[in-house]
Amino acid sequence: MSVHPPNLIIKCLHGTRTTTDPEGGRMVLDKEEQQQLIQIVRNAIDGCLSGRKANPESSDKSALNQLAGCFVTIKTDGQLRGCIGNFVSEQPLYLEVAQMAVAAATNDPRFYAMGPEDIGHYSLEISVLSPLEKIDDITKIEVGTHGIYLEKDYCRGVLLPQVATEQGWDRMTFLEQTCVKAGLPPDGWNLPQTDIYIFSAQIIHEDRKENL
Repeated sequence: MSVHPPNLIIKCLHGTRTTTDPEGGRMVLDKEEQQQLIQIVRNAIDGCLSGRKANPESSDKSALNQLAGCFVTIKTDGQLRGCIGNFVSEQPLYLEVAQMAVAAATNDPRFYAMGPEDIGHYSLEISVLSPLEKIDDITKIEVGTHGIYLEKDYCRGVLLPQVATEQGWDRMTFLEQTCVKAGLPPDGWNLPQTDIYIFSAQIIHEDRKENL
């Protein structure tokens, strides 16, 4: 069963080839494709902050023309500055990341919108997601490989794969923390009509330091 949840704001695994990961079902972008996405995102953000609209040029890379969900994370001094994305897309990846980048810079309600003074003083991460997979057995959740998205009624929460690893969580703690993120009690995953989904992600880190 597939779902098409709305854009979610979240806190934001490297690949080496353009292919489909047979275990996770996600695309794996090579270094050139990763760098193209990073450049598209930075151009989109810097263009927006400079008051001009940046329209990404079409890409001849088949992977960048795939329909895939993605999130763009902006950090300043290593701290989260904005993160917005979507699990599904109706436009090519290279266009989706540009749109999510501008939204992360200007429309994350946890932060004030970035401005011209922020140009050159931030770093980027792009998360390219696999399709969501609904599960009924929580033992299918592999810590360090899977992210979790769950929903019950109007409560929705998501945590990306590396969060559990960074925090040293086991499977149950990861699941409970996703429930808390959704505004549910820690054991909300076990409540009737709670749907649990897993996904994998390729996180692309920008290879540069913020200007001082």
